[in-house]
Parts: sequence; C-alpha cells; structure tokens
Amino acid sequence: MKKLFSPILNHFEKGEARYAYKPLHRTILNVVAVLFLVIASGSLFAAIKFSVLGGLIPAVVFLAGSIVCAVVGLLGSDKAVANMWKTR
Repeated sequence: MKKLFSPILNHFEKGEARYAYKPLHRTILNVVAVLFLVIASGSLFAAIKFSVLGGLIPAVVFLAGSIVCAVVGLLGSDKAVANMWKTR
C-alpha cells in the first residue's frame, strides 16, 4: 500500500528538518479523515437526491481531503504526520 500511495507520502516525508511528533496528531488526523468522508458522503447524497451537479464539487474536494488524511494517518511515518501538522 505504501508503494501505491508513495506520491502522497513522499510529499509529506521529504525534507531533513527536525520535527515534533505527538501520537495525538495521528489520532486527530484519522478523525479528520472520517469527518471529511462523512461530509463528502452527505454532499454526494444531496447532489444525487436533488439532481444538482454543483454538489459534486464539494463531494470530490472533501473525498480527496479524506483520502490524503487517511493515507498519511494510517500509512505515513511520524515525520509525515508532523509535516501534515507543520510542527517542527
């Protein structure tokens, strides 16, 4: 899975700077991924229910955000999680 998502992971794991990692950051990142998935699902449901194509834009944006948060939160190194939070 890490090889499949390496373009996302490499973006957050690059750099040689020091970082400050806390396990709570990973937990919060995973919770945010779930929340973004719920928002994307609700937006997609509303877009289909009311036949509004404009509702697909937030669904796609929140789904992309959910995927990035989930990949970094579940597969990323401690450095990737710290870089996601911009903690150094």
